[in-house]
Amino acid sequence: MVKLTITHWAEADRPREKLERLGAGALSDAELLAILIGSGTPKESAVDLMKRILNDCNNNLNTLGKLSIRDLEQYKGIGLAKAITILAACELGKRRQKATVEETPILNSAENIYQFMHTTIQDLDIEEGWILMMKQNFRLIEAKRISVGGLTMAPIDIRLMMKEVLLKNTTVLAFCHNHPSGSTTPSREDDMLTSHIHKACELLHIHFADHVILTDGGYFSYREEGKL
Repeated sequence: MVKLTITHWAEADRPREKLERLGAGALSDAELLAILIGSGTPKESAVDLMKRILNDCNNNLNTLGKLSIRDLEQYKGIGLAKAITILAACELGKRRQKATVEETPILNSAENIYQFMHTTIQDLDIEEGWILMMKQNFRLIEAKRISVGGLTMAPIDIRLMMKEVLLKNTTVLAFCHNHPSGSTTPSREDDMLTSHIHKACELLHIHFADHVILTDGGYFSYREEGKL
């Protein structure tokens, strides 16, 4: 009997679509390897092919990584390119185990935010707005520029900002922007923007940590000034 290829499977069961929908952790070893090799044979899907190879390795990725290119090429459907891809993936897995975890910065104060962002904004002659998305312990998830203007910052769409925040599973948010003039004094527009972000965060149960105005030499913190 000719088996259905992956392209004939229900979309929810296809490895690539499954990874996109549920994340890499939801896939089996065979499914992850099937994504790498891309295809099987007319009678065997990529997933079934990798299940068979893994079975011969006692379902042990370490054993799989010890196979040679010639060993892998003995399986119908595995040519030189696929064998190299499999062994390269196994080697990356070993190297990741040896790699140290990269620590992201903790931005739990206006001073820390200033030190983190200063080199980014110090030479700018236009205003830029950045969101700093953080975990509950104030460790940075991602810093993202959301607005670029002229001498004053371009209008910010709060809805799009919060969409980005939610997609990153943010629990703590800070906003910062620069004043090319060198003045740290907030404008009326800065006050209004701070209020809008604060209200949006309250609605979504996200802690709004601060709005920091940065210059090349100083900063203004809404939190430190008691305006949050």
